[in-house]
Parts: sequence; structure tokens; C-alpha cells
Amino acid sequence: MPIKTFKPTTPTLRYKTVADFSVLTPKKDQPKKPRKLTQSLSKSGGRNGFGKMTVRHIGGGHKRRYRVVDFARDKREIPAKVASIEYDPNRTAYIALLHYADGEKRYIIAPLNLNVGDAVIASDHADIKPGNNLSISAIPVGTLIHNIESEPGKGGKLARSAGNFAQLMAKEGDYCQVKMPSGEIRLVHSRCRASIGQLSNTDHENITIGKAGRTRWLGIRPTNRGVSMNPIDHPHGGGEGKSSGGGHPRTPWGVPTKGYKTRNNKRTDTFIVKRRK
Repeated sequence: MPIKTFKPTTPTLRYKTVADFSVLTPKKDQPKKPRKLTQSLSKSGGRNGFGKMTVRHIGGGHKRRYRVVDFARDKREIPAKVASIEYDPNRTAYIALLHYADGEKRYIIAPLNLNVGDAVIASDHADIKPGNNLSISAIPVGTLIHNIESEPGKGGKLARSAGNFAQLMAKEGDYCQVKMPSGEIRLVHSRCRASIGQLSNTDHENITIGKAGRTRWLGIRPTNRGVSMNPIDHPHGGGEGKSSGGGHPRTPWGVPTKGYKTRNNKRTDTFIVKRRK
């Protein structure tokens, strides 16, 4: 999918790029959707239940409604037809509206090369085609997959953002080896389900924001550098003149960053066959 550039009539437009959205179904051609497929979405401003800011740089942004996406794909053996490919403001990949043969309508995250009118199904006997959902035990080795369950029946959790995919590397007993987008190879139970194909909007990583205001539309507030602060506010602060901070990079609370390992889940460490580094 190509990226749209602009004639530089202002300094911002010289660098700004956007997706051209040519693969999406035009608004006038989209079918009517039931209200239950969208929900209201409130803003937190990065604050917890007591009103205390617990996550910085969050606030503002355009008003959104949440699209209820079916990650579990638990409607089995019932064929569906793709009615539209749509933009979702809450995620980087596009979503597809499915019309099932029994009349129900659901959203799924849309893989690459899934088009309006295509038939998809969640079944262990389905063809290996983009959008179909199968148990990992029924998928051939080497297939590109996305929306992978980490535990059987819990719904897809892995490889869900734009352009992402994992690859089924091997099968051994009750577990299969899956190569994650990070390069990590980990064991996933063969009863876990996954969808076929690479996810849509592969050019998302090539888009240039172009101006500060566009990040504010996304609900991201400004980030101030530690070296521009006083010593009381940040470990990098203070110093005569324009000091570069000194010492290893740290957060405002003194925790090392840039290369410092924060992963600590011993319960799932046994499933890692090969680490990403």
C-alpha cells in the first residue's frame, strides 16, 4: 500500500506522510453495523482511580469509539463473507467486518490481501488462506500466522499490530515452536488457535508524523528531556551550561533504561526456546 506525500506549501507538509487508505472500503459503501460492535471509550489522562498521574505523556487526543474486535474467533464451522475493510483509530492494523451465514456480524483484525467479498471461516479443516482461523496443530510448518493465543481458549494475544506476523517453525508433541515478530522462538500449545497471514497496513512503520500537533491528536503529550531539568527533578539534570547529563541513561526515578532488562515472568520463561537477542 503506497504512502501519500504532500506538496510542501508549509514547512510541516515537507515531511508529513500519511497512508493513502486505498484498500479501505469508502464510507458510503460500508454496510450498516449493529450498535453492539462499538462502545464508548473514556479517557484516563494517565491517572489512576485516585486521580494521581501514574503514566506520563497521556492526555487530550481525538474522541474515539472502541470497535469490539473478535480475537477469540469462537464462531466455528460457520462461513462468513468480508463486507468491508475499515480503519480503526484504536489500533495500527485495519479491521474487517464479517457477515456470517447465520446473520451475525463481527469485526476481526484484517490480514494483508483480504478483500471485500472474500470468504473466511474458523475451522480446523479450513484452507490455508488469509483470514482463516485454525488450531496451530492443523497449520503447516512454515506458515505465516497472526492473532495467536498464548493459552487455549483465551483469545489471540500475540502478533496483532500493523504488518506483524509470526512463523510456525516446528511441531513437537503437545507444543509447537513459533518465531515471534521480535525474533524470539517460543513454545505454544498445539491447541492454541491462530489466524493465517500477515497483518494489514504494512507501511505503518514508514509513516512520518511531520508535526507536533499530530502526536497531540493521538493523545500523546510532550516529553521533556531529563538533561534540561534541575537535579531535583531528574538524575540527568543540573550541571554548568548545556551539560549532557553524565552516567548511564536513567528514568526520573533512577531506574536504568536503554538496554536494562525489565522482563521478569518466571512462570513463562520455560516456554522460551531462543531469546530475541
